Amino acid sequence: MYYNSFNEAMKARFGKKVYKIALEGGFTCPTRDGSLGTRGCIFCSCKGSGDFAEPFSGDIHAQIERAKERVAAKSKGGPFVAYFQNYTNTYGPVEKLDRIFTEAISHPEVVALSIGTRPDCLPEETLDLLGALNKIKPVWVELGLQTIDPKSAKYIRRGFDLPCYDRAVRELKARGIEVIVHMIIGLPGESAEDIYATAAYISKSGADGIKLQLLHVLRGTDLLADYEAGKFEVLEMDAYIAILAGCIRRLRPEIVIHRMTGDGPKKDLAAPLWSADKKNVLNSINRAFREWNLVQGELAEPLPGME
Repeated sequence: MYYNSFNEAMKARFGKKVYKIALEGGFTCPTRDGSLGTRGCIFCSCKGSGDFAEPFSGDIHAQIERAKERVAAKSKGGPFVAYFQNYTNTYGPVEKLDRIFTEAISHPEVVALSIGTRPDCLPEETLDLLGALNKIKPVWVELGLQTIDPKSAKYIRRGFDLPCYDRAVRELKARGIEVIVHMIIGLPGESAEDIYATAAYISKSGADGIKLQLLHVLRGTDLLADYEAGKFEVLEMDAYIAILAGCIRRLRPEIVIHRMTGDGPKKDLAAPLWSADKKNVLNSINRAFREWNLVQGELAEPLPGME
């Protein structure tokens, strides 16, 4: 079975390798400012899951230039996707969003704008702004769904229900905006079948892309206390790779796989420690996928039972 990797999809679309540069937008989150809570999602670091993002300065072009320097050794000069990564990047007045995103999308080396946010933070005026920007350059909205299991959603303090996600996808797609969905593999209490159900739901929901994320336990998060108390165990690498493959086999073949694992800052990583060696993890995934005939490249017809 072929899967649609980010690198292959970007080469087909833009004619060359494209690099994401992570940016802060100067936002917070309703799970942190008191609207829904003050401590964020249970797994989220103090940086709002943007530990590698270039800090917000107010001058977006200058921020992009500094972010480019971070990836200069591997990027070979772009082009770039401007990725507003941490916290909730549509959680603010539309005037601020307009200024920040318009400046980012106007950078000559930026070919697309990717915005990480929550499904419950997309009012109509924001959706309309994103639709207008999408007519200038491609706009992708990244939604943090994580799981479809209601018990897991409550445990991680997600703060919105599944119909809210469904509405957000419909509204974004109605404006021609591409949707990328984040899901976590390894949440406490979830079986492999539970995880596969989330992957299948994301596929059927109309998502254009997906980020498959290993559950990390980071210092400074409330998840750490439960881990240290022995309330759950993290996945070993072989188990993670097997579940990852099972998720991909449940996706529509045209969905772009934007991420297969993710990594947290090594100084804050409590578990699983094997995930700190990202090169080894990615090499192990590639070896296993070749063995299981999961190959990145041109799209093929879905396997039987994959409809």
